[in-house]
Amino acid sequence: MASDIELSDFLKSVERRAFKRSLYHVRDEEAALDIVQDSMLKLAEHYGDKPVRELPMLFQRILSNCTLDWFRRQKTRRALFSNMSDFEGSGEGRGGDDEFDPLEHLISPIGIHETESAEDTTRRAQILREIEVEIAALPTRQREAFLLRYWEEMDVAETAAAMGCSEGSVKTHCSRAIHALSRALQGKGVQL
Repeated sequence: MASDIELSDFLKSVERRAFKRSLYHVRDEEAALDIVQDSMLKLAEHYGDKPVRELPMLFQRILSNCTLDWFRRQKTRRALFSNMSDFEGSGEGRGGDDEFDPLEHLISPIGIHETESAEDTTRRAQILREIEVEIAALPTRQREAFLLRYWEEMDVAETAAAMGCSEGSVKTHCSRAIHALSRALQGKGVQL
């Protein structure tokens, strides 16, 4: 039921957030890009005929499943090559400092007619980096629940469906994530 244009517009609207979410999980830019692209292809191939309102939930579920598949493949690969040092990875493929980071390109909260000082811009960038580090340090399920609820702006029921757990579990994971982030950021002197 979704037209090609509607499907394309939807995918454009979620690509950056999906990339960041995947990057938090796998901590490898190339792998995160692969996961997002694979998720988008699966949505288009298998669910492109669904109504537009169903696409966000379907995409989040597909993205979660693709991420889990990636971890399973990594686990299998590590088990297969653990005794073969000749085949171990060299660590290449991790992104360098010159890679695009969507959080660094956020629109400033200051209005169009006002300007932001260099000090404020730097402080905001440092706070965003601290937040990003702390989100990445959360346990997997807490991080997933937090990102779906507050990054993807899904409600509790949608988040539970995307994660394949109960609404109570989502609330628990989110609560723990918020408390952990709050403690960690306050410990670093970050005031939000």
